Amino acid sequence: MTGRVLRAVAAVVVFVVSVFPVYWMVLTAFKPTRDIQAATPTFLPLSLTFEHFGTAVSAQGFWSFWRNSILVAGGAVLLSLVVALLAAFAVARLRWKGRRGFILMVFVAQMTPWEALLIPIYVIARDTGMLDTLWMLTLVYFMITLPFTVVTLRGFLAAIPVDLEEAALVDGCSRAQAFRRVVFPLLAPGLLATSLFGFITAWNEFAFANVLIIKDQDDRTLPVWLSSFSNTFGTDWGATMAASTLFMLPVLLVFLVLQGRVTTGIVGGAVKG
Repeated sequence: MTGRVLRAVAAVVVFVVSVFPVYWMVLTAFKPTRDIQAATPTFLPLSLTFEHFGTAVSAQGFWSFWRNSILVAGGAVLLSLVVALLAAFAVARLRWKGRRGFILMVFVAQMTPWEALLIPIYVIARDTGMLDTLWMLTLVYFMITLPFTVVTLRGFLAAIPVDLEEAALVDGCSRAQAFRRVVFPLLAPGLLATSLFGFITAWNEFAFANVLIIKDQDDRTLPVWLSSFSNTFGTDWGATMAASTLFMLPVLLVFLVLQGRVTTGIVGGAVKG
């Protein structure tokens, strides 16, 4: 009984510590400026205003940076899914020389802190003329999200019985047809899970976007723009929190809608990963 109570208390503490910063951000976004600057903070809204959201969306370049983030994150996820799906199928279903070494390299790449490669990637981008381009940023995010996508899809493919494919082959399907008609539909939860986590990674990434986009400020992404938002508006914390809330909203909505399938995909990918 005591152990159960301690676990419950620990869970509540972790929940509060995790959720309170988000709650405070959203609350500040809706607070009038006079309440934000009050000497005594209030944890419940006394009155609500949408003025700060109007300030955020009317800021110069907001929608351009929003579009850049969508294009870069979406492009990286699509590239990662295509390449990782082929690689995961080859690892999970085929037997070839160097397979174990390839899996080891993928795991090492997944554990590598990508910030350690910031300077080498910058030098490569500069020497190839791809500095200050969204294409380079898309390729970097593709490389960052690829190892996790390969590992997760490999585990999910391994959890699908090979007998289903063999039955389709016996019925006259080619290997490509068996994959498309039998395996691919069963991969939907895994694809959703990996694409969502890859999108979150690319959407929130700041370091590479800040280093690789220097001269052409119109190609900045939302995280970089958000970091300079407080400088643009001085001490307007309401507008800053409103911009942060809008930045968080797309990923949060997608996750809430797809959370059941995402959980299934992660569990399925981890069973035999």
